Amino acid sequence: MKYTIGLTGATGSLGKILIKNNKDNQINIFKGDITNKNDVFDWIKKNKLNVIFHLAAVVPIIKVNKDRKYANKVNFKGTKNIVDAILKTGKIDWFFFSSTSHVYSSKNKKISEKNPKKPISFYGKSKLKAETYIIKNLTNSKINYCIGRIFSTTNKDQKKNYLVPDLKLKIKRAKKRIVLKNLNHYRDFISMEIISKIIFVLMKKKYQGILNFGTGKKIYLKDIAYVINKRYKKELIFIDSKKDTSLVANNNKLKKIIKFSLFKRIEKLIF
Repeated sequence: MKYTIGLTGATGSLGKILIKNNKDNQINIFKGDITNKNDVFDWIKKNKLNVIFHLAAVVPIIKVNKDRKYANKVNFKGTKNIVDAILKTGKIDWFFFSSTSHVYSSKNKKISEKNPKKPISFYGKSKLKAETYIIKNLTNSKINYCIGRIFSTTNKDQKKNYLVPDLKLKIKRAKKRIVLKNLNHYRDFISMEIISKIIFVLMKKKYQGILNFGTGKKIYLKDIAYVINKRYKKELIFIDSKKDTSLVANNNKLKKIIKFSLFKRIEKLIF
């Protein structure tokens, strides 16, 4: 079956990869203002969409914290506009919402979808608010929806204000030594290419529910700095935060659906 996919967030790294990896389906890119109700309603009303991938968001923590009001407007109100338009037209068969592991609190054990939601950042709060609206309004509708809680991700083309590209730039620009702060934490990095493959599989199944998007393997952030520094040969000095944190996915639900490997070595994601 061929799908007509509505895509928000097409200019982001994941959006670009989804477009590149699309096979046979028609993709209609949203080019308006996600916070403008009329823009969203007109887009969904005028186009014969049967699937929507909603990726548009303010994501980098630096940008979110710089203007929390705007981040909430995009991440929550933008999502609300999409959901309201979907319900009004009733044309969409499947809706995918790109959420985040930041809706959880840090745990030493792997985090499952059933773990309590206690956002570790304002970004996580805005995404959880959007999740809550989706669940409340689409659960009893005829529209299948999937919330993908994406753990850490990167690729060689990721824009600045994210951990990996910022680390690459800092280490590259350093003269002989560099002080790096707050890297005594564990994260779960899944490639954007794999995320793209997962979304297309879930679309074909019209999967309903919430899924963690992660490899289930933890990566120490200092090790990422060491990997980057193999290329630049600088002296690295670390200043740790008082408490280390861990956000690593329990991906048992996902592995029951996906038949391909979810893991790629961090070196292949960075360069």
